[in-house]
Amino acid sequence: MLTKRIIPCLDIKDGRTVKGVNFEAIKDAGDPVELAALYAAQGADELVFLDITATVEKRKTLSELVNKIAHRINIPFTVGGGIKSVEDVSVLLQNGADKISINTAAFEKPTLIELIAKNFGSQCVVLAIDAKKEADGEWYVYLHGGRTKTDRLVKDWAREAVDLGVGEILLTSMNHDGTKQGFALDITSQLASTLPVPIIASGGGGNEQHFFDVFTSGQADAALAASIFHYKEIAIPDLKKYLAIKGIAIRL
Repeated sequence: MLTKRIIPCLDIKDGRTVKGVNFEAIKDAGDPVELAALYAAQGADELVFLDITATVEKRKTLSELVNKIAHRINIPFTVGGGIKSVEDVSVLLQNGADKISINTAAFEKPTLIELIAKNFGSQCVVLAIDAKKEADGEWYVYLHGGRTKTDRLVKDWAREAVDLGVGEILLTSMNHDGTKQGFALDITSQLASTLPVPIIASGGGGNEQHFFDVFTSGQADAALAASIFHYKEIAIPDLKKYLAIKGIAIRL
């Protein structure tokens, strides 16, 4: 049985770790290099680094900062933000990333997924989907850090992306982001039960029970969270012990 993964996320703005609620009200959460080192030491299974304004500001991801973090951790490291080409991926991998996360650029140019997968392997390609449940009960894809609504349903885009070569999906519920009210179990389990790639659930983790729920009802392969770790509301070792006691296969 594959173990479930706990993944802290570093949302980066102006070189600092930040966190918001529903993609707004962004505030400082600390130094990314120090936080990364702490999480690796605490037993995080992976680390995700998202340069949240790179796409909007039309610039490359901060490769120097990626390099500094990579030198402080010994766990798989996914980097996203502003990636638009095979060259961009190559730079990040050379600076210590193990996987890259693409979002808006992949949606606007789906062939980018094929190119990256062909050059570096599907295991390197994580598709980040910012999802929002609308009044009609359907989940829609949003772009540009949640600023732009599209007409594509999350389930349809996820399926297309997997067919193109995506090896993993990072699903963030904008409705749940930063609320600490629990993950979006419905759309998470829908993707996890129909797609052949791992699903990372993101948005809404607030207590230990929420993680248990997303691994059981939500069928997620991994759960990502930010503020509860940054502000020391839950310690990763304590969370993992709780999940192990409840029967979840987890690396202690």
